[in-house]
Formats: sequence, C-alpha cells, structure tokens
Amino acid sequence: MSMRTVDWSTLRPRGQESADEGLRERKKRLMRQQLSDTATAMFLERGFEAVRVAEIAQACGVSEKTVFNYFPTKESLVLDLGEATMSSLRHTLADPGLAPVEAALAILDQELKDITSWLAAQADPVEAKAALMRFGMLIRSTPSLRAYQRDMTDRLVAEAAEILASRAGLSQDDPEPQIAAIALLGLWSVQFQALRRHLGRDVAPERLHQAVTADVMRAARLIDTGLHVLGTAGETDRSEQAG
Repeated sequence: MSMRTVDWSTLRPRGQESADEGLRERKKRLMRQQLSDTATAMFLERGFEAVRVAEIAQACGVSEKTVFNYFPTKESLVLDLGEATMSSLRHTLADPGLAPVEAALAILDQELKDITSWLAAQADPVEAKAALMRFGMLIRSTPSLRAYQRDMTDRLVAEAAEILASRAGLSQDDPEPQIAAIALLGLWSVQFQALRRHLGRDVAPERLHQAVTADVMRAARLIDTGLHVLGTAGETDRSEQAG
C-alpha cells in the first residue's frame, strides 16, 4: 500500500480551526498535521521500527529537531489524537448540564463521526477501511505504541477522575470518581473494539456508524445506573462523617 493510497489529512477532529486563528497558528497547526500524516503513512507502509524520525523530517522538508519541537516522542507522531480526546473531556465532561455517560457518549459519537466521514470522503472507502485496520494492527503489534497508548489512557482516566470529583464534591483520590473515570474511559475501548470488528464487514460508513454506536450504547447502559448516583456520593460521605 503506497503512502499516497489514502488521504490522512482529513482524519482530524472538527473544530481545530477557529475564526480568529492567526497565520502563525495556522502554519503551526498545518505543520503538525503534515508531520503526523506523513509519519502515519510511512509507518503503515514500512513498519514503526523501520522508519527513522530523520526520514519523516526529510519527507516534510524540515529538520529532525523541528519534528521533536512538535512531537516529544516518535510514538506521539502516530498517536496524536489522544490530546484531542483530553481537550474534549475537559470541555464536555465538565458541563454540569450533561450526565457523565451523556458527556462521554457525545465525545465518542463525534470521534466516530470524524472516522466515518473520513471513510466516506475517500476515493476508495474499501482501501481506506483496510488502512484503518492496518493502523490498529500497527499499534497492537508495536510494544512502544501499546505502552504509549496505555500511558495516554492513564492520563485520560486521571483527568476524568478530577472532573468527576469536582462535580460530586469529592476528592480526586476518593474511590467513587476513580472507578467512575475508569468505567467511562472503558467506553473508548469498547468503541475501538467495535470499530475493528465492524470494519471487516461490507457496510457503508453510515451503517458502520450505526453498528459501532449500538455496541457502545449497550456498554453505556450497563454503567449508567452506577454513575447516576455519583452526584450523591459527596453528600453521603459528608453525612456519614457528621454522624
């Protein structure tokens, strides 16, 4: 599969561009995107370990130092979308108008839409599906990428626990926000697994979105009841201490 087989440039969360974005910010955003897209294509074509950061820099017409100015590690070049999830958690999960599960589902739905919209926009959606499946295999077969992904998940869980604790009037270290955060971030794993499973089926992007969402909703219903009582945990804890 050639580096030019699919266009990775549109597989980005919406809303990264803003009306007040200056020329400098736009150039930095586009360079970051170019580096990540180029690295992803090269890793898929040749394997993660076989590609040196210097080669990615050369392909983009910049120095190796410039690459590391944008991405602290080689792994972050290919797993850069976790930062977008972090930003979404800080914005959406903190919204008091949304229950925790509703907030998580809203983020997951937008991330899934980004993927299925990208698939629909490709000249050859079948080949694009194959590229996504190879991307997943690349991560699963590369120890350093798996470790980076676990570390990112830990960071997301910590962030979610802090937000949930604040909402419930608890400490971040209390057991309720800890287990609630782990449960919520588990929905991302469910979505990834469902996407992997359904990508192998011959369905249109819209049907793919529906099938994956159905699986995620099944998991969400299982944890929703417990998370509904999280908001009362702080009051219960204070009452017990007062007694």
